[in-house]
Parts: sequence; C-alpha cells; structure tokens
Amino acid sequence: MITSEQRDKLRGWFAGRLPDDLFEELVEVAVDREEITVIGRVPAPKLAEDAPAAEREAAVTARIQEFRERTREARMAVARDAEHRFRRKVSWGVVCDGQRALFTHVAAPVMTRLRQPERQVLDTLIAGGVARSRSDALAWCVRLVQRHTDDWLTELRESLEHVQRVRAQGPDTDAAAPQDDSSTQDTEEG
Repeated sequence: MITSEQRDKLRGWFAGRLPDDLFEELVEVAVDREEITVIGRVPAPKLAEDAPAAEREAAVTARIQEFRERTREARMAVARDAEHRFRRKVSWGVVCDGQRALFTHVAAPVMTRLRQPERQVLDTLIAGGVARSRSDALAWCVRLVQRHTDDWLTELRESLEHVQRVRAQGPDTDAAAPQDDSSTQDTEEG
C-alpha cells in the first residue's frame, strides 16, 4: 500500500518521463506491490457520425492495435527505467473512444487457504460456466466485491494512508534524531 503522496509522485514521474506525443492524456497510473499499470487516452478514429456500431468497434480495435505496435519501443524504454527505479513491472493500456484495453499485465499468484464451504462456492461458479478454474472463480469473486464495495475500500485505503503518515512521524523513523538520555540518567542515579 502506498500513500497518496507516493502515488502522486509516481504519476508525476510518468507524466514527465512519457514522450509528449505518446498519449493525448495520461488517464491512470495504478500501483500495487508487483505492478504499475499506465493507461493513457489515444485519439478515436475519424468516422462518419452515422457509422454503424460494428464499424466503430472495428475501427477502435484497429486503432488500439496500431498504437500498441507503433509505440512498443518507446513504452518499453520507459518501462525499463521505471522497473529499475520502482522495482515493479510496468503494464500498459489505453482508452480509445470509451473502450479500455490492457496490453500486458501481471497475473500474480496469490496463495490462499480455503475451507470446504468456500471451495464449494468456487466449484459452483466453475460448474455454472462463470469461471474455468478455481483461480478464475476467485478472481471473479474479488471483482464482484470490488464493484460493490468501492466506497468502503476507498475509505479503508484512506485510513491506511493515515496510519502510514502517523507511523512515519513516530520516534523510530529517524535514527539521526537526538536521544533523550534523561530517563537513563534518572535510573542510574537512583
């Protein structure tokens, strides 16, 4: 978990490091322990106002693919710098005409222990065709919880940031701070 200030600095680093002509706008920089995901807006293809939905969808998909191929070297140069600096993998994505696409992303393994009733939930999702595996079923459950508890998770993240700020102000954070030896002297003097 990182603080809002650290997240702002990370976003600022990418905003300053990305080539000016890469994205129309830097939409999002998300981070966790393993990965930084950078998402930018790319221009929508120019189509007639009355273009059919199928034509629009095909044009957007082609635009995203063209952007991915054309900018690969520039994005990888930024990713190498960021991975060295922040010690996390960098993933990329775009938003084009309202459609969001991720090019690469880390699928980090997460070890968990589940009891039989919890495993039965996952197995039911598999049997119902919602997921292909227990891993997919667990990811589906996490996305469902995330979608329905965004406000609660946001409040929890803000609380954790407050705890980190308070910890950072604690006495153990600055080894160079002068030590108060008066309590030691009082004890020794008796």
